Amino acid sequence: MKYFSLVWAGLWRKRTRTVFTMLSIVVAFLLFGLLQGINQGFNTVTSNLDVDRLYVSAKTNMTDGLPIAHLNRIKSVPGVRAVSLWTYFGGFYQKAQDPLPAFATDAQQLFSVYKDIKIKPEYLEAMRKTRTGVLLSEQLAKQRGWKVGDHIPVGTSIWTKKDGSSTWDFDIVGTFDVSKYGAGFPAFYLNYDYFNEASAFGQGVVHYYIVGIDDPHQAMRISQQIDALFANSTYETQTQTESALAVMQLKQLGDINFIANAIVGAVLFTLLFLTANTMMQSVRERTAELAVLKTLGFADGKVLLLVLTEALLLCLFAGMVGLALSSLVFETPALRQIFGDDFSMPLVVIVMGAGMALLLALVSGLPPAWRARQLNIVDALAGR
Repeated sequence: MKYFSLVWAGLWRKRTRTVFTMLSIVVAFLLFGLLQGINQGFNTVTSNLDVDRLYVSAKTNMTDGLPIAHLNRIKSVPGVRAVSLWTYFGGFYQKAQDPLPAFATDAQQLFSVYKDIKIKPEYLEAMRKTRTGVLLSEQLAKQRGWKVGDHIPVGTSIWTKKDGSSTWDFDIVGTFDVSKYGAGFPAFYLNYDYFNEASAFGQGVVHYYIVGIDDPHQAMRISQQIDALFANSTYETQTQTESALAVMQLKQLGDINFIANAIVGAVLFTLLFLTANTMMQSVRERTAELAVLKTLGFADGKVLLLVLTEALLLCLFAGMVGLALSSLVFETPALRQIFGDDFSMPLVVIVMGAGMALLLALVSGLPPAWRARQLNIVDALAGR
């Protein structure tokens, strides 16, 4: 610590250059934290999804649908605790550009499968008794300004009614808390029986069966048994765990892991040259000063450590600031609404970032530090 003033003075010799280099490092590690944080966060979220839920869809494509007759046969499989269903409604409110995440379902069974969703029993009872009833997430109700008792018309570009109308009238009978699952979770549920009776076509269509099982360790066996029930039939099935389905859906958007790593790699590679150039210029400008230090008795190794410490201070401080800023972004309501309340900056990203900052400091600081160590006093003072 007694040489800290020397390191600090060398670091701020050219204030403008140091400030801009620090800003570049801060921005680079902010980007690193955001991209890797979201990437690792997705991995964490999908790995933590309940493995006691299975999703059954058509083997060919989810949109092909399955017959409602599959429901009782799936219930008969040993180890199955409860079965509900999702049929995509594809609704919108007032205009087609304002979509609603609406699904037809059996609400009583659905909330038995999703035990972590919080809902009042009276809301479920009201849903059972109200043919045109709908249940909304509290987040969606707040966003739309809707409340229990409201009557809302919902349009659809897919499911016209038997009377030829494409507008469905619903009554809000309750809300539920879906914060654990984030904004991407379906938040608008209508009664499947009402939908099935009133729709002009596609009666008995189910896009997903959601299966709750007693023992998560039996997920593979139960999945195989469900698929075996419908093997070689007109409506073959594909059964997978909730986490496997989430991973598959993410891959449809693209290889997020590769994209994140490619962008971060390009940024850090460019930053390496910038930081190394800054350190080389700094040492080159201080050749005579370093020679004076050696004249005063500073050993070669001590001069090397002074320059290397300067690079470490620059990279680690700026890198930690960038990572801290990215951590703050993960605390914003916008990201928590999208990914759920449990979503936060993974600790592994902080550790990776600190390691990257340390590596950046060593790679960019070691060459100029070694040059300073090898400096010849007579040549340096003579300007050679």
